Amino acid sequence: MTDDQRSGPPPVDDERATLNGFVQYQRDTLAMKCAGLSAEQLRERAVPPSPLSLLGLVRHMANVELGWFRNVVSGEEVRAYWPRGDGEGGEFDVDAADPEEAFRVWREACARSRAIVEAAESLDVTGRHHGETVSLRYILAHMIEEYARHNGHADFLRERIDGAVGE
Repeated sequence: MTDDQRSGPPPVDDERATLNGFVQYQRDTLAMKCAGLSAEQLRERAVPPSPLSLLGLVRHMANVELGWFRNVVSGEEVRAYWPRGDGEGGEFDVDAADPEEAFRVWREACARSRAIVEAAESLDVTGRHHGETVSLRYILAHMIEEYARHNGHADFLRERIDGAVGE
């Protein structure tokens, strides 16, 4: 893996900056876990028959960013970048997936999410998810959990691919 270029979240700041800092740290961690690998390595499924791969995680997180921030917070009705169904395996069907496209879409989704959070009046802004009202505060905390869980998967995938370990 490449050198750790991540910036940690602020140790003393307000709630919004702290939550945003932790989400961004987790985004940067996923990028770091994928750095320096070939397209073939990014597509590698480390634990068959699971479809889980690093590239699949990047595509999944692009869909998660879109779902929570654009659809839930902004109230848009945007279809997932890589939907499941329609005869396709969705985000984890990476056999023919283009890593450059996946990383571009993910980075754009993250940038859009950051802009939505920045534009929100407060962390008390709400949206609807599966019929339930959720706050932006909840969504940011959930995103930390979502990325952290998948970054744990990424740790194992990366170690299996080339032996690289660490945070």
